[in-house]
Amino acid sequence: MLICSCNVISKADIENVIRTFLDEDPWHLITPGKVYHAMKKRGQCCGCFPNVINIIVAEIENFHRDAETPDAEIMPFIARLRSEYQRTQSIRSESPPRRQAAE
Repeated sequence: MLICSCNVISKADIENVIRTFLDEDPWHLITPGKVYHAMKKRGQCCGCFPNVINIIVAEIENFHRDAETPDAEIMPFIARLRSEYQRTQSIRSESPPRRQAAE
């Protein structure tokens, strides 16, 4: 599934980068910017970032379930990620729309 049409990045591409980060450090704080940087890409319109964040959260959760990490360790971490996502979405929805640069 195509997640970022600006850079032609698929869900599998994003998941592979996330897994690489998690293999290096299971508690790595992964952001869309880090994922894009690892792929040598840049966010352009950044409209895909909310979906990328959802993929990050799901992959972290799946990684730790596969590793049989106790729920007591996983759930607070996932809750913090989701809380941060909701906070940023709230700020985003309250912000005035961006103006396009004059051509």
